[in-house]
Amino acid sequence: MENERVLYVKSGCPWCVDVQGYLRDHDIAVRTVVVSGDRAAMEEMVALSGQSKAPTLDWDGEVLADFGVDELVPFLEGRL
Repeated sequence: MENERVLYVKSGCPWCVDVQGYLRDHDIAVRTVVVSGDRAAMEEMVALSGQSKAPTLDWDGEVLADFGVDELVPFLEGRL
C-alpha cells in the first residue's frame, strides 16, 4: 500500500505557491496542509522534517524540506 503524499505549506509563501502550481500543472496529486495558524499541523511538519520552513513534502515517507521547484523536479525523477 502506498503512503500518503502530503505537501505542507504556509500562507503567503511564494515558494509554496510555485510548488503547488508545478504539481497542479503536471497533474501530481498531493494532499495539501496549510500550517499557518494550525499548531498541530506545524508540529506535525516539524516532527517530520526537523525544521519549520515550508514547503515541506512527505512523498511516501521520503521528506523534501524548504525547497523550490528547482529542487522538486530532480526529487520527483524516478518517483512518478
